Amino acid sequence: MTKIGIIRCEKNEKKCPLTGCITCLGDRTQGFQGYDETRLAGVFTCRCAEDNVEDLAKILKAKGAEAIHVPTCLFANKADGKWHLEGGGLCPDPDAILDRMRKASGLPCVAGTAHLPQGYTPAS
Repeated sequence: MTKIGIIRCEKNEKKCPLTGCITCLGDRTQGFQGYDETRLAGVFTCRCAEDNVEDLAKILKAKGAEAIHVPTCLFANKADGKWHLEGGGLCPDPDAILDRMRKASGLPCVAGTAHLPQGYTPAS
């Protein structure tokens, strides 16, 4: 069983309860389809002004996380009822955020949870 941590963006925390992300994690679909079994290790919110993703990743690892995912809304956007990579998402540089989390925790850090854009495949 793989324990998964999720780090979301503060820009969406009052609009999204992570229902799709947690459902996909449990069902092992969308961004979690490569896992045999999954369990949620914890959820944190990245606060842009505090620049705290390294600490959050380290804490998730200490709590047993074996991989960290960031929600699709960090790097993609919804238009016309579909999710698209063009135009980006809530985070101005999601690749840098993922890289910093990887370096701090040593864990696979993956862009994508639920609502993946057509043709997008998450990679750690």
